[in-house]
Amino acid sequence: MITRAAALCLMLTGLTFGSVWAQDSVEETEQEPEVVQNIVGNVVVLRALDKVTATTKDYTIKVGESLNYGSLRVDVKHCEKKPPEEIPQTWAFLQMFDTRISAENEEAEPTEGSTAIIIDEDGHKREKVFSGWMLAERPAISALEHPVYDVWVLECRRS
Repeated sequence: MITRAAALCLMLTGLTFGSVWAQDSVEETEQEPEVVQNIVGNVVVLRALDKVTATTKDYTIKVGESLNYGSLRVDVKHCEKKPPEEIPQTWAFLQMFDTRISAENEEAEPTEGSTAIIIDEDGHKREKVFSGWMLAERPAISALEHPVYDVWVLECRRS
C-alpha cells in the first residue's frame, strides 16, 4: 500500500510537472502570428451587365487603365487580394463615370447625389457615379447603382 506521504509526494510532483507543461503550451500560443502581406495585382477582371439587353461580358483591365462600356467609363486605380493561405478576399478601387445623352442630343444634367462632373479627353461631360472599393466576395456591400449597367469585380491578379 502507498502511504499518505508517498501519495502526497506523487500528487505534488504531478502538479508541478503539469504546471510546467501548461506553461510551455501557453508560451507557444502567446507567440505573435506572422504578418502576411496582401498580393497587389496589376490586372483586374470585371464583369459588366447591360440590364436592357440582359448580356454580360468579362473584361480584363490593367491597373491605371480604363474600360469604356456603353455610356460608362470605368477607371481601375488599384487591386489587392489575400494570399492563398488566407481566407479568400479580393478588392479593387474603381471610379466610374457616365455620359448620358438626352433626346435633344444635349448632355444631361447631373443626377441628384452625384459628386463630380468632369470633361474627359474626348470633350464629353462625364458624371462620377461611383468611386470606392468593390469586394469580389461581397459585391452588394459596395455596388454601382445605375439604371442600365452593373459592374462587379471578379478577380485581381498579377500578369
